[in-house]
Formats: sequence, C-alpha cells, structure tokens
Amino acid sequence: MSEQHTTQDNFELGARLRFVRQNAGLSQRELAKRAGVTNAAISLIENNQSSPSVSSLKKILEVIPMSLTEFFALETPEESRVFFKANELVPIASGPVDFRQVGDVRKHQLQVLHERYAPGADTGRSMLQHDSEEGGVVISGSIELTVGDRKQILKAGDAYLFDSRQPHRFRNIGDVECVIISACTPPYL
Repeated sequence: MSEQHTTQDNFELGARLRFVRQNAGLSQRELAKRAGVTNAAISLIENNQSSPSVSSLKKILEVIPMSLTEFFALETPEESRVFFKANELVPIASGPVDFRQVGDVRKHQLQVLHERYAPGADTGRSMLQHDSEEGGVVISGSIELTVGDRKQILKAGDAYLFDSRQPHRFRNIGDVECVIISACTPPYL
C-alpha cells in the first residue's frame, strides 16, 4: 500500500470502503483477515491516512464481494459522511449575506452554517422566526443581533444562543466582514 495524505478522492474512498464493509456485516479486523492485509491497513484507508494500490483494493473488495467498477459507481449515503472540505459546503444564500451549510440537513437534526456578512449586510427589516433553537460564535468582525426587544453588538469570540421562535435579525453595522459559525436545531429549511 502506498501512503498518501488526505485528498477529496481519498475521503470518498475511505467513506465508501467503510460503508460497504459495514453493509457486508464485517468488522475491520474480519475484512483484513479475509483479505490478507493488516487491520491497521483497513483502518488507515477508512480514515484517509493511506490510499491503497488498485491491486490491494481489488483484493479487499473481493471479500465483500464487489468489483472495482461497482465500488467506484457506488453513491455513499450523506449520513455516513463525517468530514467536509471548504468547497463541499452547500451554498444556501449568497451576496452581502452568504451562508454555506455543512452536509444535507434533510438527513440530520442539526444545521451547521458558515455565515459571512459584508459591511452593511442585514438579514432583512422583517424579523426572522422559525421553530428551532440556534446558537453561534462570532469568528471575526462584529454583528448586531436583535432577539425580541433585546439588542447586542457581538465581537470576535462572543456568542449567542436563543429560541428562534423569538423574532430576530442579524446586521453588520461594522466596516469589515463578519464571520460566524452557527448551529440550528431542528434545521431551518
């Protein structure tokens, strides 16, 4: 097996191998034993710390049994994904207010967002309300957050947590972009 650091292809390969192994009802140890490789080799592949040669992968898949063609054509279910590259975040709003979401919220009970507010950006004059709870941490810049009749300017390192059924609004009144990492449960679709 050749060592290689994580790439997007390795991520998919590791997640796919884990998915097909689990669907076959095999532990890492059992798959390794049957394929004639070490348990550590299977673990490294599934954790994207090693990329197998084609012949090694073919040998491992024969145990499942599955061809290389079937393996690479396989769609890995979203809920089995754990890691997401920056370019894999799903854009759900763009412009002065830019939201990128981690994963597919239809398959999870938690929505995680990477939010960017340009100077002067605003979620709108109409206050937002939805049946959720949300919280976040300001990573850089500052944001004016209004929740009900309360208003606060939050700066880098400050955080918030509230019941989203309360009317709320986010506004960047500063002169630099504001970046927030937030979470909402259940997801606000």
